[in-house]
Amino acid sequence: MEFLNHINTPKEIKTEKEARLMAPLVLAYVGDAVFEVFVRNYLVLERNVSVKVLHKSATRYVKAKAQSIIVHALEKELTEEEWTMVKRGRNQKSATVPKNADLTDYRYATGFETLLGYLFYIGKTERLMEIMTKAMIIINNDSPSGRDTSVKEKGSDE
Repeated sequence: MEFLNHINTPKEIKTEKEARLMAPLVLAYVGDAVFEVFVRNYLVLERNVSVKVLHKSATRYVKAKAQSIIVHALEKELTEEEWTMVKRGRNQKSATVPKNADLTDYRYATGFETLLGYLFYIGKTERLMEIMTKAMIIINNDSPSGRDTSVKEKGSDE
């Protein structure tokens, strides 16, 4: 995912102190976008399917429940600083909650996205990639087959 190295130029990378001063929901906003692009790229490279199928597959990884599972699975692997960012995001009051999300899951998902945004802004690209790669493994291992069985390959009946 070399593209991440080119999105955030060294001039735009913030110090850890500057990033900690950013609003957690702003960090989550960017973290959500970074993770979405990561997931989409992963799925496009994994198999040749229609955009409709790609979109349905992506929701498996980016929905609040999945991100809550991810952040809990990673908790012991996160540094104290990283877990602090998760908690800051988790504790933010959002104006809305998606209709299909449990409030606790939604808050932990916001915490996960806050962490990703924070790592992005401080330029810790390797750590960001490591966490996102582990996130994919966690969700893949969460399904019985290790693969999204709710979608069909291109060429099969949709």
